[in-house]
Amino acid sequence: MATCTAKHHRWGHSITYAANIQMTQAAPIVPRAKGALRLSAKRRGDESVIADLRQEGSLKALFPQVRGAALDAVFLNTAGGLTGGDKMTIDVDAQPGAHVVLSSQAAERAYRAQPGQIAQSSVTLNIADKGRIDWLPQETILFDQASLARRMHVHMTGTASALVVEPIIFGRVAMGETVETVHFTDQWRIWRDEKLVFADAIRLIGNAKNILARRAIAHGAGAMATVLFVGDQAESLARLGALDAKSGASLIADDVLLVRLLAKDGFALRCQLIPIVEALSTAPIPRVWRL
Repeated sequence: MATCTAKHHRWGHSITYAANIQMTQAAPIVPRAKGALRLSAKRRGDESVIADLRQEGSLKALFPQVRGAALDAVFLNTAGGLTGGDKMTIDVDAQPGAHVVLSSQAAERAYRAQPGQIAQSSVTLNIADKGRIDWLPQETILFDQASLARRMHVHMTGTASALVVEPIIFGRVAMGETVETVHFTDQWRIWRDEKLVFADAIRLIGNAKNILARRAIAHGAGAMATVLFVGDQAESLARLGALDAKSGASLIADDVLLVRLLAKDGFALRCQLIPIVEALSTAPIPRVWRL
């Protein structure tokens, strides 16, 4: 706080005043990352190829050498992670008979956010009749005081099928990281012919350590994954072999198979997850997934 005193002389009169000037410093402007990726695939002969592609901001797509009939796409966030205020949007269309396999180049990282600021990630998958999309991103790592809201919407038509995988790691054990508090929400909605066939939501807000320690939630696990397969083969694929004692699989409907995995860390989670993805997928597992 500073005080200014001045005298003005005008036409022989003396005027004295005091003014209080509040010294303020403008809040720093923190840059926010935004990205959008739109990909459409079509069937051409025995292969699935790019029909349309649009990339904006910090979301980019790579297309490794084709190893089969499916279109392999690897997306990456050039911002290097997510923090409060960032916004990422991915829209993928599989036209009739097309098969798209999507993965991320590396694990996504959700870093500490400023109070009240939440990063947003939105994914929309549109799958036409006889089409298929395998959504296989690598792990999302939540760091202490991370703030992230995710949304997954899948619209399917006719005999379309989808494999959706989302692994999460709560701090890297090997690096001595622990997550004390976090703000994480994840909402899934799956429709077939405009009928809702699956809905799920995760809401983890507050003391993550105490919440994850609860037996009915994570039983002290440091990593978890949700695997969902929607397709005509769900019932035949329900027998996945032995799972970890804390994990389980449920055939919710004849064409909806849900798997929940819990593990002590990211490595143990992958050891469970890779055989399951291989069993549920008709295409080779993305190379970026290999240990």
